[in-house]
Amino acid sequence: MQVVEKAFGYITRTHEDQLQVLVFEQNSVGAGIQVPKGTVEEGETPLDAVKREMLEETGLTTLVVQALIAQDYFNHPSGVLQKRYFYHLTSDETRNTWQHHPTGLNEGDLLFSFYWISAEQDALLAKGHGDYLYRLLAKVKN
Repeated sequence: MQVVEKAFGYITRTHEDQLQVLVFEQNSVGAGIQVPKGTVEEGETPLDAVKREMLEETGLTTLVVQALIAQDYFNHPSGVLQKRYFYHLTSDETRNTWQHHPTGLNEGDLLFSFYWISAEQDALLAKGHGDYLYRLLAKVKN
């Protein structure tokens, strides 16, 4: 069975003394609310992939990788087995919302609308995207 590696980014900021996590919705039906992520390309480490993917998907240039917070295997609904890496990154972004056309391959028609949430209950994330958000929020609060 083929395994596809995916790098997820939980990007956080502190705004008005409250921790917030970046999420987005895209202009295609059924994609749901997501966190930025992407495929680890051949010859690339998961850390390199998360840095590249976060820039491609969000347009943010001043992100700082804090830690790898989890890795696992996930049976994606498409039938593909994914090896997932979840990273915590921090941002000094001041915009509360923005839109960005991702610059990755085959994403030319996509438009991502970004915003921040303050709690897991603020948004119902797409299947698998919020699996380790609780660890991040607990870790950051300490």
